[in-house]
Amino acid sequence: MKVLFIDNVHELISQSFIEKGWTCDFKYSDSKEEIEKTIHLYDGLIIRSRFKLDHLILKKAKKLKFIGRPGAGLENIDTDYCKVNDIAVIRSPEGNRDAVAEHAIGSLLMLFNNIKRADAEVRKGIWLREENRGVELMNKTVGIIGFGFMGRAFAQRLQGFGVRIIAYDRFKTNYAPDSVEEVTLETLKKEAQIISLHIPQTPETIGMINADFIASVSNPFYLINTARGKSVILNDLKAGIEKEKILGACLDVLEYENSSFEQTGFDRPVFQYLARCEKVILTPHIAGWTHEAKLKMGEYLRDKIFELFK
Repeated sequence: MKVLFIDNVHELISQSFIEKGWTCDFKYSDSKEEIEKTIHLYDGLIIRSRFKLDHLILKKAKKLKFIGRPGAGLENIDTDYCKVNDIAVIRSPEGNRDAVAEHAIGSLLMLFNNIKRADAEVRKGIWLREENRGVELMNKTVGIIGFGFMGRAFAQRLQGFGVRIIAYDRFKTNYAPDSVEEVTLETLKKEAQIISLHIPQTPETIGMINADFIASVSNPFYLINTARGKSVILNDLKAGIEKEKILGACLDVLEYENSSFEQTGFDRPVFQYLARCEKVILTPHIAGWTHEAKLKMGEYLRDKIFELFK
């Protein structure tokens, strides 16, 4: 096998390939146009999100047998073309599910307990206790939308907090463990006080959290998004916060991220509002970005590739 690494991933993957006798080339800084010129030489590609592997470039990959993608999302890969042309697309969402779940919990607790604001105040010599009185997670109803690896891991972390957990997944039935109630989306909207998104980016999920969705939720609620930024329309989120329909938001991803997960739109008025808003926690797409997750994503991906190409 000859494998091209387009993105910088954990070195365990390339080391394992080399030990197996495979050849590895690394083109982390080559442009898409430069890679197109030699892609026909490779049996495998390893990529995260640097650019899209559309059908135009994949047509030139005449020898390609597999694409390995550490992590979960496949929106940058033309999976339909790969399926028709017998190119295996292999991912490793198991690797960063723990990191995503822990990040979601941490962000929510930071929001509920005013930790960001209180920390900044104390560093300035300001000691305000009553003004920073928090909210408890216990006895809240948490609605999880999407119950794959990430949603399930988040539910597992919630179990010790004394919350009620309900979940909706449009593609599954009979999936929920005993600690989780499997519900319809309508029931989730009616009963949830916290809504956490764990869904891929698809045409159906882009813009899913919009003004209509927010209005259809019965309770004022908190929103967590550690999935994909384009699932939440930020102007509608802003309006929901102003109307106090959304009590707060933990956003690890934002609507204006490009396909390589680089953020644009810092100059947009809606971002400036969110950056000033004490009801919002913002992080730069790092929910699954721990040292342990990088290693585990590599291990899972390597094992799956070797299982397929023994």
